[in-house]
Amino acid sequence: MPRPTQPAARPNASERLSRTSRAGLAVLATAALLTTSGLVGAHAALGATPAASASDAAADGARIIAEQWIDARTVDLTVDSPAVGAQLPVRVILPAAFASQPTRTWPVLYLLQGAHDDYTSWTRETDVEGFLADKDVITVMPSSGPTGIPTNWWNYGIGSTRDYETFQVEEVMQLLQANYRAGSTRAVAGVSTGGYGALAFAARHPGTFGAAASYSGVLDTTSIGMPTVVNAIVARELELPLALWGSYLFNRNIWNEHNPYAQAAGLAGTRLYISQGSGVPSTDFGNLQGAILEGTLWNQAHRFTDHLADLGIPAQVHFYTGGSHAWSSWQQEFTASWPTLAAGLGLPG
Repeated sequence: MPRPTQPAARPNASERLSRTSRAGLAVLATAALLTTSGLVGAHAALGATPAASASDAAADGARIIAEQWIDARTVDLTVDSPAVGAQLPVRVILPAAFASQPTRTWPVLYLLQGAHDDYTSWTRETDVEGFLADKDVITVMPSSGPTGIPTNWWNYGIGSTRDYETFQVEEVMQLLQANYRAGSTRAVAGVSTGGYGALAFAARHPGTFGAAASYSGVLDTTSIGMPTVVNAIVARELELPLALWGSYLFNRNIWNEHNPYAQAAGLAGTRLYISQGSGVPSTDFGNLQGAILEGTLWNQAHRFTDHLADLGIPAQVHFYTGGSHAWSSWQQEFTASWPTLAAGLGLPG
């Protein structure tokens, strides 16, 4: 089920901790109205605007069917996605100079959610809106579905429209180019399963992303214990784990096709930032469960970066003691990774 397009109420401290833990276990009064020509006019009040015209749809027919302005820079879109076979929410933050430079195109930064969370997580849990206020970039946060794994589901080989990878990599980008003056340069970053998505996208679509960053991501899905983690994420959403990529044993080729480790050669030429905490001994005493999960990902992250080194692919790597599988760690890692992402976007770091 797609999430509502209106912004969620900002949670109190206990709710924030609950959301953060949940994501870790599987791991912003006036608004601008975009016309179909991509120019910006004044919008009388915050609220819904007409959907984009059919001529501004993606190549496969994906189209924006609703816009809900949160403020002058932030808009929640509802996208009718043929790839997923559903109407999905996408949050977009426009650069501050977007209205004053109506003929300029902008690079695009993807920020991907973690498991059991949603497309609002980055703006709910971090200061990304403020941090990016003076950055010349369109920031997009597309839904990855309840599992937070942005991939194309195998569905037992009988065909499936649940293709979050095509939705995010192709449909969303085409809609941004047609309706929001996005350029062709982009970078991607994600937390947890979003970290998986960032590296999987970059590896499976060589040259598409100038930079990719993972914060506590699942980077080697076939490493010891990782199939169990992936299957548990799927099962928690009451989905059948085999529907994702099939059996780890009998459909290993499908797992490898989607595994950043197995596809790592495709990362050559992409600027990379990879961070991972040890979890235990934890420095986050209020989230012991998140610390344990962080530690679970420690070995597979090392295996992945060792593999990059063997392939001669450079990466900025930050392995740190303690930390937790939570936004308290990921916020600072995003800030630290900005020079890498900015370089991939063609922006000053």
